[in-house]
Amino acid sequence: MNDTKITNKNIVIPKGKIYSEFIEVNPESNYLLVFLHEGLGSTGQWKDFPELLCRMTGFNGFIYDRFGYGKSDKFNGNRNISYMQDEAYSYLPEILSAGNFNGKKIILTGHSDGGTIGLLYASKQPANLKCLISIAAHTFIEDISIEGIKNAVENYKNGDLKERLRKYHGDKTEKIFNDWSELWLDENSRKWNMLEELRNIKCPVLLIQGDNDEYGSESQVDTIINGVSGFTKKEIIYNCGHLPHVQARDYTAAVIIKFLYEIGLDFETRK
Repeated sequence: MNDTKITNKNIVIPKGKIYSEFIEVNPESNYLLVFLHEGLGSTGQWKDFPELLCRMTGFNGFIYDRFGYGKSDKFNGNRNISYMQDEAYSYLPEILSAGNFNGKKIILTGHSDGGTIGLLYASKQPANLKCLISIAAHTFIEDISIEGIKNAVENYKNGDLKERLRKYHGDKTEKIFNDWSELWLDENSRKWNMLEELRNIKCPVLLIQGDNDEYGSESQVDTIINGVSGFTKKEIIYNCGHLPHVQARDYTAAVIIKFLYEIGLDFETRK
């Protein structure tokens, strides 16, 4: 296989500048792995998982910081409960178009908020979306979700979470964390769900979750399986929390590879 080439690029959409990284392992590949980060995440917080998956599949990859995160432009407004719909329906299509990826066969890999954004995007049935890999996504709010966020607030105030996030988000850290925690701890947010959208998802979906996920139970996975219209595969990873791609990196990658084979993706494009 050819050596991996990672190119950093700022993509401009109407909302602002988006920082991205393109992982090239095969110039001839027609497939593109697109990675969508979590609610406090960024390109860097994926660690080396995207590059590993690209090497294992022979597919190129694309990662980006959502608007207001990491190295992308700051977001000065207030986050509202529809922010994931905005990402899925407006910004993601704009980013893929600006990156000249509309002709590629897309494999979405989303973690947490990124998984939910991926589900919402899939509900619009884009023609070039081949499948969705959803890691620890949420489609409704549980008591465990609220407790997990409260624990994160405590760790941010009195633990090391602030400094760990600052490494990736710099002076955006305070706003990112406050927007996230205050929104989801608002009593009105308890009513949020995306259950109606699930029925419109027809592409194959792989659902991965740790059995010790701090933010959601296995009910999240089962709700998605029962709600979507297409093929689904479920993988609960034992002794794993909210970060399967970090805490069980190799196993998670192997599960994804097996799923891609099962749905018949052409791996002959590998070099």
